[in-house]
Amino acid sequence: MITRSLIELVFSAASMERWNDHPHPATFTELGKQAHKMIMAWVIARYEGEERGRDIDWTALIEGGIFEFLHRVVLTDIKPPVFHKLMQDPGQREKLNSWVADRLAPDLEGLSPDFASRFRKYLLHDGDLTLERKSLRAAHYLATKWEFDFIYHWSSTKSMFGIEQTRGEISRQINEHRDLRAVDEMLAARELPDRDMGLWGFVSLVGQLGFQKRWAQTPRIPQTSVLGHLLFVAVLAYFISMEIGACPRRKYNNFFGGLLHDLPEVLTRDIVSPVKNSVEGLDDLIKDYEKQAMEERILPLLPEGWRQEIRYFTENEFRNKICPEGVAVPALFDGDIQEEQNRNGLNPLDGRIIEACDKLAAYIEASHSIRLGLAPQALADGKRNLYSRFGRSVISGFPMGQLFDYFW
Repeated sequence: MITRSLIELVFSAASMERWNDHPHPATFTELGKQAHKMIMAWVIARYEGEERGRDIDWTALIEGGIFEFLHRVVLTDIKPPVFHKLMQDPGQREKLNSWVADRLAPDLEGLSPDFASRFRKYLLHDGDLTLERKSLRAAHYLATKWEFDFIYHWSSTKSMFGIEQTRGEISRQINEHRDLRAVDEMLAARELPDRDMGLWGFVSLVGQLGFQKRWAQTPRIPQTSVLGHLLFVAVLAYFISMEIGACPRRKYNNFFGGLLHDLPEVLTRDIVSPVKNSVEGLDDLIKDYEKQAMEERILPLLPEGWRQEIRYFTENEFRNKICPEGVAVPALFDGDIQEEQNRNGLNPLDGRIIEACDKLAAYIEASHSIRLGLAPQALADGKRNLYSRFGRSVISGFPMGQLFDYFW
């Protein structure tokens, strides 16, 4: 079972501020950085797979990203330069990684003993640098560089000691991954006009979701971004997919469907439900605009063969669906995905699970702030309404309501 402490660990990354020893124009959090990293890893690995014909183990990529995220959250108090120095020492690395694996063992074994075993093995047995691990590493440094470019703009060499050293180290690490074609192309495209930036334009646009605050008109602790929210939903959706025995393609769809489901909001902002529901037909009008804006501004940045999958993730994102290869229009349905539909060839996606995780994220945000003493009426109302919808829900046999009960 998914434990409350595991969910709280994931959510805690929303309060972990990055670059807090540098001047910066916006707040960067660990949750947002890790979300950006996973989207970049998807871009890098997919490009290697489709443009260069290399085999990608998507389960290994997703779980490797989750493992690295959990590892970093546990060790967040260690300043990055010190952290990387420790990781370069085999003895210290093994001690630290063993401690992290031991600390998370109760929660991860409760979720899945096999998952806990894979986590420990990932930390303690590096082995060969697989394409999946290399993609994650490259994505880590690219996401760091994307943030650092903002930091650097506010930090001249005269005012910040060591800023040039940091810049040089990030560039060095990225250059070590230029054999990955997507990395090389993204770096080359950074100086091009917006319309010609391609993959870099896409990941840069996605990064801007880190500047968009959820519950924008409601005071809360902590403030959370749309970008960080995406990873929270994706990780929870993946955990639930494991619980219900989802096939590999279904787990892939539920993770990346959760990670990209709010992508259109980079163009429309996060419009709260009371506004969308205030005028009949307004929600549909917003959806139509989002679809048009996606076609005109976001999808042209991606290779043609990727665009249908983005549509699959962002249109009717909260509906269960299947879409076998060669079928242009997904089949949508309201009931649970059945056992006979739980097959890779049918490309199943649990939109209802993603929706429940999306609403659980909002519920936790409200509950956490209320518990800390910042409790405007909008949060109390939102919490009550969300619980009335999902507090007793069971989706594909999974007791979703139990996760809401954790935070009552």
